Amino acid sequence: MAPSPAKTGLFVGLNKGHVVTKREVPLRPSGRKGVSLSASRCNARSFFCCFCVDGCDRMTLVKRAWFVRHLIREVAGLAPYEKRITELLRVCKDKRALKLAKRKLGTHKRAKKKREEMADVLRRMRYASAFHSRILGGNTTKNLKNTCFG
Repeated sequence: MAPSPAKTGLFVGLNKGHVVTKREVPLRPSGRKGVSLSASRCNARSFFCCFCVDGCDRMTLVKRAWFVRHLIREVAGLAPYEKRITELLRVCKDKRALKLAKRKLGTHKRAKKKREEMADVLRRMRYASAFHSRILGGNTTKNLKNTCFG
């Protein structure tokens, strides 16, 4: 998001509003739970990066926190609304999946993150099935045709 231009102090016009100095609000502890500051750039939207927004210089998950979250996801599986999102993504209804996620999670930003996470889950499932069928001698190109993720 681009920084807004300086306010003029007038109550009309493009940059209307009272002239104030912006406060630097520190991150809440809940916002950095299980993460550490990292100087490395994270160009891929990965599960390791909590605040991954196109080449962020922010925070990455601590290995232990990643392991615990990964284990819980593996044991507990997907929530019913997450299963529904994956079903919508399977039939290439990305916008409908985003709308459902937004309704369930409350904000557009969280919904986009959840949709990407579920798309990643689908990609991993497809890759695993292709890998297993390749090991067992099946035809992988037939399994991967007519999909949104290729």
